[in-house]
Amino acid sequence: MHCLQELSEHLGIRLLNERLQDPTMQESLESIFPKDNPKNTRFAINFFTSIGLGGITENLREYLKNMPSLIMQRQKQVAESESGSSSGSDSSDSESESESGSSSSSSSDESDREKRKRRRRS
Repeated sequence: MHCLQELSEHLGIRLLNERLQDPTMQESLESIFPKDNPKNTRFAINFFTSIGLGGITENLREYLKNMPSLIMQRQKQVAESESGSSSGSDSSDSESESESGSSSSSSSDESDREKRKRRRRS
């Protein structure tokens, strides 16, 4: 990561961030700026911030902030595709029900956590 610090010194944080956002670079930078798991995303944000490069994590911060709405959109798409393409086999229906049940419970867990956070802030 020392090379990113040197690039930041020579280019400036704004220009470095612009270059890191280049679509042709995204695949190469996936492991450095992970979006696979919120825990990994937070770790990357905290790491770069701790070494003085927090400015290059703005995209990750935005992604993390919007992640709950992205998850909800994906769950709606899955639910719509499941209801639109119901198959005749009983075993696949029961598997679909258990999968959608677990995803809805996880989304309700997330909304419960958000409610608790709001109460603490008040």
